[in-house]
Amino acid sequence: MNVLKAMQLFVQIVDKGSLTAASDDASLTPTMVGNHLRALEEHLGMKLLNRTTRQQHLTEFGRRYYDRCVEILSLVESAHADALSARSEPQGRLRVTLPHAFGLQRLMPAIAEYLRRYPKVDLDVIFTDRQVDLLEDGFEAAVRIGEPPDAFLMAQPLKPHSLALCASPSYLESRGMPAHPDELEGHDCLTYLYASRSSPTSAAGLWTFKGADGVHDVEVNGRVQMDNGPALRQAALDGMGIALLPAVVVEQDFASGQLCQVLADYQLPVRPLNLLYLPDRQASPKLRSFIEFMVARFG
Repeated sequence: MNVLKAMQLFVQIVDKGSLTAASDDASLTPTMVGNHLRALEEHLGMKLLNRTTRQQHLTEFGRRYYDRCVEILSLVESAHADALSARSEPQGRLRVTLPHAFGLQRLMPAIAEYLRRYPKVDLDVIFTDRQVDLLEDGFEAAVRIGEPPDAFLMAQPLKPHSLALCASPSYLESRGMPAHPDELEGHDCLTYLYASRSSPTSAAGLWTFKGADGVHDVEVNGRVQMDNGPALRQAALDGMGIALLPAVVVEQDFASGQLCQVLADYQLPVRPLNLLYLPDRQASPKLRSFIEFMVARFG
């Protein structure tokens, strides 16, 4: 027996004043409505209505049960309305993770716009360059540089990440400006240290350049490796070596003269940038809103 359905019909019988009127309202036959009522009384082991051919009266227990049914059905209707609202309007807390450079330089100015557009969404933003496990670490979305690490994840391509080679004027004054990629082998190069679950320490020590004289792959060395883009930028500003950094991180330093572009005649590779999220046909409106916003703003 569908207890909730029987409760609804019982309330309708009481509200409409008769079993026949309730059957018309529910688009059921009087016999079917009567069957639901009898099944409910048998389920409860208590009489709810005393009925004759002309009138009906609630029993003492029936009155108390009617009041509770009205309360319960109201809660069910309210819960259903909340579910419909949550399904149609982005709301709730969204947990995302971003790489430091992209997050600080590009996304932070856009977060205010996203929150204004979706006032019922709260954001938890975790800045890390570590390759996270979305499911295990509890993230709904992640922006990551490079090829997606897991084919299971959904990947929405964003605008590729362009790079720039840079050093401080003080470093170049003491060590000289390289004129060819091969000359980097004699310089202190600040390399990025990737940390992941599968490879806790793997340095990006192979830099590729493309110029009029062809493509050059250079194995660079240096005393300093870091897993943080802004920290590498600061090391370059402090004259510790030549760094390969996201162009967006150092564009203001180039303009102010705090950093100088190195090997400007050579083209550096761009790196893929993807918005990653778990495959789910029932993705929440808040996640869909974030995906659409990121693609529109950074796609």
